[in-house]
Amino acid sequence: MLKINLLPVRQLKKRAKAKKQLFGMCFLFVGVLALVALVGVLQAQKINHLSDEVTALKKEKSSYTKTLKEMDKIKKEKEELARKTDIIKQLKANSSLTVRVVDEVANRIDNKRMWLESLDQQGASLTLSGVALDNQTIAQFMDKLKGSPYVRSVSLAGSSLKIVSGRDLKSFSLVCQVAYPSASKNDQPEAN
Repeated sequence: MLKINLLPVRQLKKRAKAKKQLFGMCFLFVGVLALVALVGVLQAQKINHLSDEVTALKKEKSSYTKTLKEMDKIKKEKEELARKTDIIKQLKANSSLTVRVVDEVANRIDNKRMWLESLDQQGASLTLSGVALDNQTIAQFMDKLKGSPYVRSVSLAGSSLKIVSGRDLKSFSLVCQVAYPSASKNDQPEAN
C-alpha cells in the first residue's frame, strides 16, 4: 500500500521559515526600538544633568557680578589716577622748564638797550616781543639766546620801526624752541 501525503510540505516549510523570519525581524525591530529608547533616556538624563550644571554655574556667575563690577570700577579709578598723575608730572616738568627759560631770557637781555613787552610759552615754543634801540641789539640778544642750553633755535619773526617818546626804536618779535638740555638730564624733574 502506498501512502500519499497530500499535505503541501514544501509550502508548510516555507511558511514556517517565513514565520521565523517575521518573528526574527519583529524581535530585531523591538530590540532596535529598545536600544533607541535606552539611548534616548540616557541622553535625556545627560541633558538634565548638564542643564542643572548650567543653572548652578549661572547662579555662581551672578554671585561674582558684584565683585566684577567693583573690579571694573577700581580699574577705571586706577586709570584715572594714573592719567592725573601723568598730567601733574608733565605740568611740573613744564613749569620747571618755564622758570629756567625765563631766567635764561632775563640773564641774557641788555636792560640798557632793550626791553621785553611780552613773553608767551606754548609747550616747546617761546614767543618774545619787545623794543630795542637798533637792529644790532636785537641780533646780539638772539646770539645770547642761542648760547643758552635751554633754547634750541631762535628766529626773528618780525621787526619794525616804532616811535616811543619821540625816538625811532625797533620793535621786534622772536620765536624760539625751548627744551631741557640733552646732556644734563639731572636738571629735569624726577618722574615719580
